Amino acid sequence: MSEHAERAPVACPSCSPDQETVHEIITTGGGTATVRCTECGHTHKAPLESETTVEPTVVVSQDGDSFTASVEMPADEDVEKGEEFILETEAVIMQVRVTDIEIGPEERVTRTTAGEVETFWTRAVDNVSVPVTVHPRDGEGDGTRSLDLQLPGDEEFTIGETYEFGDEEFEVEGIHVREDAVERYDFQKLGHEGDTVLAKDVKRVYGVDKSSKAWSAW
Repeated sequence: MSEHAERAPVACPSCSPDQETVHEIITTGGGTATVRCTECGHTHKAPLESETTVEPTVVVSQDGDSFTASVEMPADEDVEKGEEFILETEAVIMQVRVTDIEIGPEERVTRTTAGEVETFWTRAVDNVSVPVTVHPRDGEGDGTRSLDLQLPGDEEFTIGETYEFGDEEFEVEGIHVREDAVERYDFQKLGHEGDTVLAKDVKRVYGVDKSSKAWSAW
């Protein structure tokens, strides 16, 4: 073998079965390689991890807008819908969650390897917009109103607890979980006291008004 031959650390069954030595790679194929130990010259087969990388397109949805980027990852890395990863571009570094995996025109799957992926459809989850529907307290009007809170994705909402954001104060009575996060919770609609949901997993929060300002009927 030439001194420029590709090399890899592999355990040698002849001279070092319990530790890796430098091996020259003779041939590869089918996920395995024929290698020769540089310590004792023994030739054998060995599995080699793929170093091939791919750069699938990533479409990121954030607060109603979207942009396109790409991410580099090993071609044999397992990926699935619902998982999160860090997307780093020249402009931003953000955490995103996979909402769909596209492997071909109109063909989407829930799980595959990165090498099969054409496009990751994702949404930003490090900072999120949380819609809240606030109902008035009994006897204080018959209207409801909606809030749109901008929060860190790891902020928690717990049913039965009271939250204050600026002039708004409400007690959480129900939470609707996003479809891409349902597997993390017992149900999609939660209403038991003590149930807690991360802001990035919230589709909508339902609360009862606890603010001191009076409700007006419009």
